[in-house]
Amino acid sequence: MRQAVLAVVDQRDYLSAMAGDQRNWHTCFSFYTCDQPEPDEQGGGALSGPRDYDKAKWLIGESGYRGERIVVLDAADISQLHAEALVTSDVLKRLGLNTELATTEWGTLTKRVQSREPVEQGGWSVYNTILAYYDMINPATNVFLRAGGVPGAVVGWPTDEQIEALRASWFAASDDARRHDLADQIQQRAFAIVPYIPTGQLLSRRAFRKNLAGVMDAPIPFLWNIEKRE
Repeated sequence: MRQAVLAVVDQRDYLSAMAGDQRNWHTCFSFYTCDQPEPDEQGGGALSGPRDYDKAKWLIGESGYRGERIVVLDAADISQLHAEALVTSDVLKRLGLNTELATTEWGTLTKRVQSREPVEQGGWSVYNTILAYYDMINPATNVFLRAGGVPGAVVGWPTDEQIEALRASWFAASDDARRHDLADQIQQRAFAIVPYIPTGQLLSRRAFRKNLAGVMDAPIPFLWNIEKRE
């Protein structure tokens, strides 16, 4: 089922819905941040290639899906996440899946997403979220690539011994070349088992009045060290 959705997701649909003007986003066919001159997109053809609904529907048939209800969690109070949820719901419906959009606010979503119960008992199937680029730099920072199951992985609780072994080797590696190779292997394995689907990279813009001094150049706004000048 996850491979089926991967076959049809188009990052441009998500990014344009979340950020509009293309100057505010770019595609990133990787499980890592695409801020380097040569982003690591090994295996990224699964996202960058032609979208294939015929293949996706065949995969759905192979999965044994029989019309079970699929719940997409929707945090309507956060505009970007709401936009993502609407795109996800549309994609699943176009695949012919029995999709329900569960619209609520982020606080309620964060509680429900902890549930491992079936959807009939308050569980869930899919949710969207956003992470900062520095959370996705490599296998150490990207918690969504951890596949230790319960309780070793984030919600969704993917379980894959191969990714776990590769990440342990990444930590043990003594040189950058070896770590780069292992990161590639982790990514290619992730495109095979699909613990989650990357939906692209947004550019966050901030503006400061010119009479402020001490503004720090940082990935998030730090509201200290600032003074107002006349």
